[in-house]
Amino acid sequence: MCAERRGGPEGIRAEQPRGVPNSAPGGVPITRRPLTLRSVIIGAACAAAACWVVSWAEMTIGSIQIGILQFAPVAIGLLLLIVLANLVVGALAPRFALRPHEVIIIYTMTLTAALTMSRGLLERWIPALIGVNYYATPANHWESLFFEHIPQWAVPFDVEGESAQWISRSFYEGLRAGSVPWEPWLKALAAWLPVVLAMFVAYFALASILRRQWVDHEKLAFPLTILPVELALHVRWRESVFADLIFWLGFAIPASVLAINGIHSIRPSVPQIPVQYSLNQLVLAPLGRPWRDLGTTTAYCSMAGVGFAYFLPTQVLFSLWSAFVLIRLQNIAFSAFGKPLEAMPLFPTSIWNGYQVAGAYLVLTGYMIRSALPHLRALWQAALSGYEDSGHADGARPALPPRVELIGLLAAVIVATWWFVLLGMSWWMALLETLVFLLVICVVMARSVGEAGLPMTETSFRPVDLVRLVTPMRALRPSTLTALSLADAVFTRDLRGNLLSTFLDALRMSDATELDRRHLYAALAIALLVALTFGTYLHITLPYEHGAIGMYSYIYRSNNILGFQFFAPVLQSGDEYDARLPIFFASGVLVTLALSVLRMRYVWWPLSPLGFALSGSWSMIVFWFPIMVAWALKGAVLRYGGMRLYQRLRPLMFGLILGEFSQAVLWATISGIWRTPAPFFPWP
Repeated sequence: MCAERRGGPEGIRAEQPRGVPNSAPGGVPITRRPLTLRSVIIGAACAAAACWVVSWAEMTIGSIQIGILQFAPVAIGLLLLIVLANLVVGALAPRFALRPHEVIIIYTMTLTAALTMSRGLLERWIPALIGVNYYATPANHWESLFFEHIPQWAVPFDVEGESAQWISRSFYEGLRAGSVPWEPWLKALAAWLPVVLAMFVAYFALASILRRQWVDHEKLAFPLTILPVELALHVRWRESVFADLIFWLGFAIPASVLAINGIHSIRPSVPQIPVQYSLNQLVLAPLGRPWRDLGTTTAYCSMAGVGFAYFLPTQVLFSLWSAFVLIRLQNIAFSAFGKPLEAMPLFPTSIWNGYQVAGAYLVLTGYMIRSALPHLRALWQAALSGYEDSGHADGARPALPPRVELIGLLAAVIVATWWFVLLGMSWWMALLETLVFLLVICVVMARSVGEAGLPMTETSFRPVDLVRLVTPMRALRPSTLTALSLADAVFTRDLRGNLLSTFLDALRMSDATELDRRHLYAALAIALLVALTFGTYLHITLPYEHGAIGMYSYIYRSNNILGFQFFAPVLQSGDEYDARLPIFFASGVLVTLALSVLRMRYVWWPLSPLGFALSGSWSMIVFWFPIMVAWALKGAVLRYGGMRLYQRLRPLMFGLILGEFSQAVLWATISGIWRTPAPFFPWP
């Protein structure tokens, strides 16, 4: 990939954490700053506030995706409020001001809760347990196809009853009489809790393992940590980014645009400033084939996206947007030779690109394992000997001891696999589902955040898609397909809100603020507890109060039933083996191998295999345009102004990010309190 040339002439190397020694004299572990009671209390309160804001912005309003990004707007907006209040306290009573590691504790707790409340778990989990019953009809035959294969303990409705039962009908249409049926819901949620907790344990263990390799050895930049650390490190106004006028210029640009659009949403007579342009509709559709088969290509004008991308190396930026464009050209070429655009099942890309991406993911996973072999051997030896650490560059104790990391990860894989078998999967499909999801998809997604700085994570294939390389879907048992319909909706589809990436970013920020890593994990666990309790309460009560049919359509009428829609025809009439899929997959493997070799051998080679792996994802559909703008802007800045101008414009980029995201929190709050429409934000 591109970790070998992290620094380069641009100086975009991962910054050494301030105040953290490189080693511990005499091998004595360094004592870091501990968790404080006030930071946990404030963090828990902000986590609960984030759950409430996300519930209104995403579930009820449905137009502000405020918790789906790895750099969640709701977390950044609340962080801004905390930092500004802390600056006031620092000026009036410095001894009571929050210290940098306390600010990071609050931020990471808020971010973790926001992502868990959103697409990280709850927005996929709760609707998936009820949607199949409400949308089962005599026409689609879901009742006869699926209900008998769903374990009763896994869902709140009666699997032996009819479709659209009262519990699901009142969930979707509103509770006209009676109270929320908590008992069946709590039983179903409790039954899912083992696999949910297993996934959390796996994230914690993987983050601790990967941190040593990616931070200490490969020196990844973790770009999404730059702004929170910058805000946390200063408790005096004159030292902070807020004292720079250029910051307020950057803040004012997106704030003004979105404020005008917010007023337009309330009073349509006020002109709107467009923040998205569909190239498919505006330019290519009138041209006919092959140009209309470009694939979904919309220019989302996110100024926060430009701000994020500004901190990435120009070669990474070029790799990301150019790979996206090349895949669009590939779609046109296929169409020109008589193959119109054919969608990858359940993903917004072509089927050839979806399987190319699957091949790229496996190659990248192999590459990362090969690069980490010395670290993995040291980890294994430390675990066998019971040694506390396997070699941290800074001398501080790890987030988890090596033995706990390996046992925790192994236990998580065993529990998740066993649970999927109980849900109805064959044992080999359950093992494939668990291993590919945790050790391939989640890890590559985390790499896309730590290395490429993507604020949104998403893939282009599911583990079951790999089965189609060797056999048609009809070879799988009906119980396996039914279980996959539930499991994919809850875990493997729509990975916006990947908690593994969040935990890795949190560990990187703990280094920058000298926070004890194990205390950080305790804070993250508390945030998860807040989200799983208060967030679950909101996710169940709001649909019964308002009726999910009138709430955000994607989570209540799309993602939760896509698997059933896809597998129903397979169960009814079967499917045929597609011999093209191994060819597409092999082409992805070969292209990724070629890009990896060229990347390692030639300094001038601009394309990264990671860019190719992300080329078909929804993340790139949303952010390709801001990334391209940032690439052109940064290239001009470095060429004509050098590093001095680049550093001078950093506050401007911080302002663009905070200006856009603070408006998201503001309009979500306004809409939640006064029930008014909200403007569109360019990261759907």
